[in-house]
Amino acid sequence: MPVSTSEDPGEAPWGEPTEGDSFAMDDKVLDAVRALAEGISTRALAYRTAGKPFDAALMAAPDVQLAMLRALYEAKQSVDRLAESAATVAGRSGASYGQLGAAWGGLKRQSARLKWPHAVVKKSAGESVPLSYAGGTAVIHHDPEADAWWYAATGADGQEEESEAVGSTAAEAIARATEFLLAHAKPTRQASA
Repeated sequence: MPVSTSEDPGEAPWGEPTEGDSFAMDDKVLDAVRALAEGISTRALAYRTAGKPFDAALMAAPDVQLAMLRALYEAKQSVDRLAESAATVAGRSGASYGQLGAAWGGLKRQSARLKWPHAVVKKSAGESVPLSYAGGTAVIHHDPEADAWWYAATGADGQEEESEAVGSTAAEAIARATEFLLAHAKPTRQASA
């Protein structure tokens, strides 16, 4: 059954963002990317090591802009991971590839299937769904005899977990596996003092 929150099943379950919404998102992304760029910039590290403040005007320096570009790449990787997770949960909860594509800016159904091949899987006995998130992996399994879902996961830190039957839907098992993977992500790099 497709996911819908309205009476019209063809109506999207979201309103289109306004230009103001888009600019506000740009500002938030820029803040996060700028913070990461300052954290990974060798010039900013040199300033921190010397105990000097990192002047915002230094953000225009070519080497700092390269750190900014690298931080933007990391932001894109984060968006891709988060989109895969959201598409998988939505697909496992009943959304179709057509709906996933529409939510991803109007992507065609077949393109959405290629982008997230495991998001929408036909129900079958003993089905399994792979999931990659936060540097770790999990496989979500369905036990048809118990009509329950469970997961086996390995976090980015090498920790492993195989759950008991955690839910009556794939979405519940995916949510719990995602929580485990987030809790066992690689630690973030600490800035040198």
